[in-house]
Amino acid sequence: MTEAEAFVEIQQLVSTYADAVVHRNGGKWTQTWAPDAIWDLGGGRLVEGIEDISKLWYGAMAGFEATIQTVLNGNVSLDQSGDVPAATGRWYIQEQYIRADGTTGILLAHYDDAYTQVDGNWRFSRRFLQPHYAGPHDLTAPFQCSADKLRERGVEGVDV
Repeated sequence: MTEAEAFVEIQQLVSTYADAVVHRNGGKWTQTWAPDAIWDLGGGRLVEGIEDISKLWYGAMAGFEATIQTVLNGNVSLDQSGDVPAATGRWYIQEQYIRADGTTGILLAHYDDAYTQVDGNWRFSRRFLQPHYAGPHDLTAPFQCSADKLRERGVEGVDV
């Protein structure tokens, strides 16, 4: 498998995930995960295993009337050194939402991912959400990607 082939297949996985969020399709969304995956939404919201991942997703989605998740761009790095191909990637997203209480907002973030193959298909083995902004559409809430905030989170390579 080439890195380009892996990129296209993983891009489809990421798109399937986002489409399932928009259409509130838990069955389709759950199928994007490896059975022993880890989902880390930050702030202590880390779960392991498809059962707990699914439970967290259904609970979170109950708090939203509607959500539009758009995948903006991403990258993939393929690792074929093991018995099963693996990869890592980063995908930027924008999510516009209406919460169950009627409040609206926007999330600008990226996922740091790890992928594995299950029965020949790419699946998430880990997704770690890194929010950059969450708040009103007018962007008046604090951004989480300022140099100081990035350093607080221990992000390496911050030099500006």
